[in-house]
Amino acid sequence: MRIELPELCVVALVGVSSSGKTTFAKNHFKPTEVLSSDFFRALVSDDENNQQVTPQAFDALYNIANKRLDLGLFTVIDATNVQRHARSSVMHLAKEQNCPAAAIVLDVPEEIIRERNIKRADRTLPENILTRQIEQLRQSVSHLQKEGFHCVYVLSGEEEIANAEIARVPLRSGKKNETGPFDIIGDIHGCYDELCELLLKLNYETDTEKFSASHPKGRKAVFLGDLCDRGPKNIEVLRLVMNMVQEGGAWCVAGNHDVKLLRKLNGKNVQLTHGLDKTVEQLELQDAKFREKVKNFISGLTSYYMFDGGRLIVSHAGIKEKYHGRSSGRVREFCLYGETTGETDEYGLPVRTPWANEYRGKALVVYGHIPSIEPQLINNTACIDTGCVFGGNLSAYRYPEKEIVQVKAKYKYYDPIHKKQIMEQP
Repeated sequence: MRIELPELCVVALVGVSSSGKTTFAKNHFKPTEVLSSDFFRALVSDDENNQQVTPQAFDALYNIANKRLDLGLFTVIDATNVQRHARSSVMHLAKEQNCPAAAIVLDVPEEIIRERNIKRADRTLPENILTRQIEQLRQSVSHLQKEGFHCVYVLSGEEEIANAEIARVPLRSGKKNETGPFDIIGDIHGCYDELCELLLKLNYETDTEKFSASHPKGRKAVFLGDLCDRGPKNIEVLRLVMNMVQEGGAWCVAGNHDVKLLRKLNGKNVQLTHGLDKTVEQLELQDAKFREKVKNFISGLTSYYMFDGGRLIVSHAGIKEKYHGRSSGRVREFCLYGETTGETDEYGLPVRTPWANEYRGKALVVYGHIPSIEPQLINNTACIDTGCVFGGNLSAYRYPEKEIVQVKAKYKYYDPIHKKQIMEQP
């Protein structure tokens, strides 16, 4: 069996005593990646015959695991993990560290387990404890996915365990081998004419009728989300961006407007506000096949990308340094909406925290979401939403040149709720 594990995750080996977890860990992971409950039990106990992993041993193990994950280090927990509370600790680690949790179950036949237990030179587990572990394992297997593990692999029998293959895979956001050059384009909001003008200005060979664009020198466009709503030509923008991504000439991350549109396409009850009504009205004039294509496209968008060895990160609303290379609901929320206080102003808009003012990361973060008159270049971040749909500009950030290219909006397509949306700095 091929076992695919994210490059950064916490792995719980699940199996009763004598199932071969330690041997499995030694065969597939680096010694520095594995934290063994046996080691921590011995570390905190003077009793060589102690069969139980004490709370002190658990605390020591998970404290070290937490510190490793703080540093972005792949971590394997070699313990029985057949008890729900032990796996809950793993899930707590994953949640706090914004990384996936994986479970690898070693399901060895009971008769082999009991035979191995008798022959163990280090310590033999009492029969009643072994029997309880076997029963706990049986009860656990069917519940692991529901407990929140990102992936669960069950290896049944000695042969399958011996033939297992471990592969480290990057997160969907991890495109470090993509080095560019890139043209990163801010919030479009249905401004198709301006988008085509901007692409032409960036020297893309653009066919406005066939909804296609490509750069003769291989540059790639990166769209920061919020493709639709408020503007006049949402369908045209969707067709062009989807075609460019499908043909390999562009990347795109999800914006909050895109996600809201997806919820509507999935039949959820959403309010047709902030320009969504325009997009829905235009989509209703398209055939079901196109609407399904849009739904699949948006559902496949990730919340951010890391490019060029991690030196460039793009996200709709930005991303704090501690979230780089991480994956969780919390990270996705930040990428879609930015950092807010949880309060709203007199216009019903969220009160935002200026996270970029505190940013000290080495990676350049290019984002949109917060419209302003001019691009905001703060602490190795660049917010390039310049409010095209509100009558401002549509902006692109050229990487690695660090140049801003803009085109002026042809019209003021949508009135902002208040001037702060485009007049004040984020």
